Amino acid sequence: LDTQSAVSRRAQRLWVFASTQQSTDNRSARNQERMGLVQAMAGQLGSAVAWVDPEIQALGSAKVEAAIAADPGLAKHAVRLRNTLRKASHTLSPETEATLAALSPVLNAAGQTRTLLVDADAEWPSITLAGKPVKVNSNGYETLRQHADRAVRKQAFDAFFGQLGKFENTFGSTLSTRVQAGTVQAKLRKHPTAVAASLDGYQMPEAVYRMLVAQANAGLPTLHRYFKLRQRMLNLPDLHYYDIYPPLVELGRSYSGDEAARLTLAATVPLGPEYQQLLASALAMRTMHLRPAEGKSGGAYQTGVYGLTPYVFLNHRDDWGSVSTFAHEWGHGVHTMLAQKNQPFETAGYSLFLAEIASITNEVLLGAHMMKGAATREERLFQLGHSLEELRGTFFRQTMFGEFELTVHDALERGEALSGKRMTGIYCGLLRKYHGADAGVMAIDPLYCQEWAFIPHFYRPFYVYQYATSAAAASYFGEQVLTGNVAARDNYLNVLRAGGSRPPYELLKAAGLDMATPAPYQAVLRRMNSIIDEMEQLLDNRG
Repeated sequence: LDTQSAVSRRAQRLWVFASTQQSTDNRSARNQERMGLVQAMAGQLGSAVAWVDPEIQALGSAKVEAAIAADPGLAKHAVRLRNTLRKASHTLSPETEATLAALSPVLNAAGQTRTLLVDADAEWPSITLAGKPVKVNSNGYETLRQHADRAVRKQAFDAFFGQLGKFENTFGSTLSTRVQAGTVQAKLRKHPTAVAASLDGYQMPEAVYRMLVAQANAGLPTLHRYFKLRQRMLNLPDLHYYDIYPPLVELGRSYSGDEAARLTLAATVPLGPEYQQLLASALAMRTMHLRPAEGKSGGAYQTGVYGLTPYVFLNHRDDWGSVSTFAHEWGHGVHTMLAQKNQPFETAGYSLFLAEIASITNEVLLGAHMMKGAATREERLFQLGHSLEELRGTFFRQTMFGEFELTVHDALERGEALSGKRMTGIYCGLLRKYHGADAGVMAIDPLYCQEWAFIPHFYRPFYVYQYATSAAAASYFGEQVLTGNVAARDNYLNVLRAGGSRPPYELLKAAGLDMATPAPYQAVLRRMNSIIDEMEQLLDNRG
C-alpha cells in the first residue's frame, strides 16, 4: 500500500503538469501528445494495481480490522481499506478489473474529443464591434453575453449557438458515448443505475440528489420572480435568454488580478488567522495562469500536487465576475492546503461535494465584505444583484444541468436511443421550464437549446449538482461565520481540514446540515427572496 501511494504521488505530478499545459494551449500538438501519454499511463497504473482490491476483499473485514489495530503503519490506509471492503459487492474479478482499468482512457476519451473540437478545431465566427471583428469562441461568448447593448448580446448568442448547432450530431455522439460508458460500467459493477454508481463512490445517498431536484422545481416561482425583477431593472419590454448575464447595475469599475487578490484576502478575514496566512502565502507564490489566450480552455479551476502550493487556472477579464471567480477558486486552494496540512496523502483528497462548499462560501464572504463598503444605493443594488445572479447560477442553473443528466441517463437505461437532436429536445424542455417560457416569463429561442453541447461538466457525470447543494451549505456556513460565531467557524474549518477522512455526507451532518432534507434548500430560497425584497424596496424608494 505504501508503494502504491508513492507511485500515485509521482503519477499525480505528471498528470497535473500535462493537464495544466494542455489547458493553457489546446492547439499544441505536444501538449495533446503529452496528455495522451499520461492518460495511457493512468490506465496502465490502474491495470497494474487492479489485483489489490480483490485481495483485500478476500481477506474479509475481521482480518483487515485486526491488521489495522496491530500495525500503526496501516492507519493512513484505514479509510481506503474499509472503503474497499464496503465495495466488495461491486468489485469484479482481478482480470476484469485489470481490463476495465486498461480501457479507462478509451471509455473517457469522449470528453477529450469534445474539448479539442470546441477549443482547438472548430472555426468560430466573429461579429463586428466598433468597426473591429471580435471572435465569438468560448471566451468571446462569455465576455459578450454581459455586454450592455442588447443587440450585441443577441448577435453573440446567435453566432455562438449557431456554430455549436452545426456540430449537433458530433456532440450528440460524444456525449452519448460518455453516457453509455458510465451506464455499462455501472451495470458491470452491479449498480442499479449510473447515478447510484456515481454517488456510491463517496457514499452520498441518492436521496440528496433527488431532494435537490424536487426542491429546485418547487422553488421555480422564486427564480421567475427574479427574472421579472431583472426585466424591470434592465427596462426591457420583454425578457430573452440573452438578457440573463448583463449586470443589473453598471458601476464602470474594473478589477486587476492584484485587486482581486486584495479583496479576497480582506473578505476572508472572518475565517481566522490560519486561513489568512495560508491564502497570503499562496498568493505570494503566484501559482496562477491569469489571463485569457488563444487556444486556452475557458472557465477556471484549481488543481495541484500533494505538498506543493495549489495551481489556479483563470480567465480574468477585469470585471466583477472575475473577482468572484478568483475568490471561488482560491477557496478550493486553501481547502487543499488545509486538508494537506492535516491529512496524509492517502486521505487529503476531498470529494467534489465538499470542494464547492469551500469555494462558494468564499463568494458569500466576498459579497458581505463588499456590502459593508457600499456607500451608495447603486453599489448596494450592484452587489445584491450579483449575489442574486450567483444564486441563480449555482442553485437553479446547476440543478437544471443535474436534471438533464438524470433525464438522459434514465432514457438510455430504459433502452432508448440518444442523439444530438434528442438531447437538444430534452435540454429545450428543461430550459423552458426553468425559465418560465410557457408562463411568459422569458422567451427561449430554439437555437439556444444547443447550450447543452457547451457544458463540459456533462463529461464528468453527476458532478454539477454539487454546485447547487454547495450553494445551500455555503449559505449556512457563510451566515454563521459572519455572525462572529467562533464555534461555527471552527466547525466549518474542521470540515475543510478533514479532507477525505470521512464521507462528506457524514461530515456535514455532524456540522448540523442534513442535505437529504428540504431545510438547506429552503434556506437558499429564503435568502433569494430576502435579496429580491431588499432590491425592490431600494428601487421603490429611488428618487
